[in-house]
Amino acid sequence: MPTAPTTHMKNWQKSKLVLLVELLRRESSPEKPLLTPEICAYMESLGIPCDRRVVARDVQALNEIGIVVHEVRIGKFKGYYMVGDNVPKKKKSRSPRDEASFTTAELKLLIDAVQAASFVTEEKTDELIDKIALLGGGRRAELLKKNKVLFNTRKHSNENVYSNIDALETALLKKKKVVFRYYDLDMNHEKVYRREGHHYVVEPIALVFNEDNYYLSTYSPKHDSTANYRIDRMEDVEILEDKICEKASELRASMSSYTGQVFKMYGGKPRTITIQFDPSLVGAVYDRFGEDTVMKQRKDGQITARVKVQLSPPFWGWLFQFGKLMKVTVPKEVAEEYKEKVRDVLEQEL
Repeated sequence: MPTAPTTHMKNWQKSKLVLLVELLRRESSPEKPLLTPEICAYMESLGIPCDRRVVARDVQALNEIGIVVHEVRIGKFKGYYMVGDNVPKKKKSRSPRDEASFTTAELKLLIDAVQAASFVTEEKTDELIDKIALLGGGRRAELLKKNKVLFNTRKHSNENVYSNIDALETALLKKKKVVFRYYDLDMNHEKVYRREGHHYVVEPIALVFNEDNYYLSTYSPKHDSTANYRIDRMEDVEILEDKICEKASELRASMSSYTGQVFKMYGGKPRTITIQFDPSLVGAVYDRFGEDTVMKQRKDGQITARVKVQLSPPFWGWLFQFGKLMKVTVPKEVAEEYKEKVRDVLEQEL
């Protein structure tokens, strides 16, 4: 039970229903309803007269106006709880206070997302989970932190991810260039800086979350193409005073379609190809290219689909895993490139 204010409430007749709703939202759950004596004790600590009959009448009044309060019997006492935002169904609009309320399911999704995100370090993951759980109030926070989903996620070690994201968000809002150093990790977990440690100066166009990693998508006027950088591999990120070019600004408006069509976070221009595959792989194609992918069935039972990809190692790796069940058929040069890569792999094995 939360600590009650020391000052007594004035005009309590007008305030007690609001206080009751807030109390139930914050402290009750289906697993742990608030008992009548607990509610009475809280109200009386605020200087509001209360007994079991008053609580029953107030609960009835809330239910009549569409705020659903559930009632259960626990021993000789009645218990009450609320679920979710619980906004009256008759209301056509919601107040900012209602919009700030989270259901248990919503908080659970946020916690799961943090746990699954590999770019959030172990330490930051624990901090974020604690903060998100507290949005549900004391009792729900305890339940949310207990019922964790187990993810097969390898957390990264860059503790500067937060500050990197903050700087990049600011740069995107102000349409400014950014500068940073970029590194990989060697077999000993040591940083190996690209370009021998020299800085990258880029024109940011979007932050993209893809395959458990956070990327900064950028435009290069020199090569008239996009490039993508993992945010957890950036260091010394700074915002420059220079504005991004007009082409980069235009690309920002089309990034949602770009990221939806491009297969992986690799630079280069996307290609439209036709793949042919066994019907058992329909789900795999939807998972990769979206459920709006148009498919056609051939007379021999095989399925074809036109998809937009970047011809990169991740794409070939995805394709190879299906063996004889999938292949590229159009355009001819891409189909030949696919066959050549298969031959290269076979020669290496032999």
